[in-house]
Amino acid sequence: MKIIGVGCGPGMLTEEAVKAISGASSLYGSRRAIELAKEHIPRGCHVQEITDYRSLRTLPGDSVVLSTGDPMLAGLGYLEGEVVPGISSLQVALARMHLPASRISVVVAHGRDHEAALREVCQEAGRGKAVYLLADPSFDIPELAGQLRECCPGAGITLCEDLGYPQERIVTGTVDSPPVPGSGLFSLIIDPEAGSAR
Repeated sequence: MKIIGVGCGPGMLTEEAVKAISGASSLYGSRRAIELAKEHIPRGCHVQEITDYRSLRTLPGDSVVLSTGDPMLAGLGYLEGEVVPGISSLQVALARMHLPASRISVVVAHGRDHEAALREVCQEAGRGKAVYLLADPSFDIPELAGQLRECCPGAGITLCEDLGYPQERIVTGTVDSPPVPGSGLFSLIIDPEAGSAR
């Protein structure tokens, strides 16, 4: 099995990913992942949208599985097989903000326990690390801002929305005036040093 990162937005497939997709006879992915890869899917390839992620471990060994972003950032990299990396939302967000990866701690709240993620954000920000928070549509940004008021009151909160798409939006707020998402496809960067020069 090959697990292919298709990038976080259009045009973010690597050459290695394109080659793997172009040679696939059986391909699986979310609707968004298939859409991002569609121009490279060969004619005659069996394409199936994933509806049951638990069944992925039972796919035939020659299957190609598409993972949005990078499979190793809250993606499908847990599956057995060869992983082909993709351009992640983390990479794009850091590039857009000129923020070195060495300053970042990653916290995943996407499809996971939001309360635990909030505790981890406060812990990492309290250590002076900027935090990349991979959120999901139900993530409560005002709750995050309230927690940060207690643990890191000077932090900046940057909303990175629809990264790589034409409607991409990046906006920074504060714990007192946090940014508001306009779509469900977003991540956040919490920077305890937002008020000082980097």
